[in-house]
Amino acid sequence: MSKNKVKENNREEATFNDQVEGRNSVLELLESGKDINKLYISDGEKHGSIHKIIALAKERKVVINKVDKYKLDKMSQTENHQGVIAIVPPYEYCDVDDILELAKSKNEKAFILILDGIEDPHNLGSIIRTAETAGVHGIIIPKRRAAAVNSTVSKVSAGAVEHMKIARVNNINETIKYLKENDIWVCGTDMNTDTYYYEQDYKMPIAIVIGSEGFGMSRLVKENCDFLVKIPMKGKITSLNASVSAGIVMYEVVKQREK
Repeated sequence: MSKNKVKENNREEATFNDQVEGRNSVLELLESGKDINKLYISDGEKHGSIHKIIALAKERKVVINKVDKYKLDKMSQTENHQGVIAIVPPYEYCDVDDILELAKSKNEKAFILILDGIEDPHNLGSIIRTAETAGVHGIIIPKRRAAAVNSTVSKVSAGAVEHMKIARVNNINETIKYLKENDIWVCGTDMNTDTYYYEQDYKMPIAIVIGSEGFGMSRLVKENCDFLVKIPMKGKITSLNASVSAGIVMYEVVKQREK
């Protein structure tokens, strides 16, 4: 392997970001019970939820460092730290089997989201937030050419990332085959189909595939889906933001399963 390739891989591993920013996200982190190495709080910050953050941190015996706002500004990766940054161990991804086991433990039919190349961390964070509220058991993302969980994702998800199982896999197609072997049906979202999303039955164990922002699902992923659905487009713009598309289909699953 070339030196450049090694550096590229090291940069990729570095995206397993080790800080969480913003008051809601840090509160969710503290309440989740997950490990926190250190907490940085803007010196003199005394308004709103910062009191609860400090109290919880002291209760959990988390080291608190009070620093000036300039230091937090330099540390911040979201540019919206709201006076608090938590330093945490690298995000711990789960295995696909952990997601399947969660559904079984809840005695529920599996509800999984597969993201085929979502590169924008804001989209990933939004999708995680919606998935958590919709009762999705877990999200599967690829290791390459896709956003990883970092401080921006955590911030945009409003802390939902702390409550969502996320598996990061080498090969989406192999994972789809594995899900099928475990009796999971796979539904892809694509404009080149005749079936609207609300015409499809989702009451069986299901994995919904959302394609990348610019190109949709890859050809092989599309071919490996059991069926495809589309969202009707009435205007002149012929595509939706990936997080919006994901939300529409996820809540159709919720709607059908609640009947």
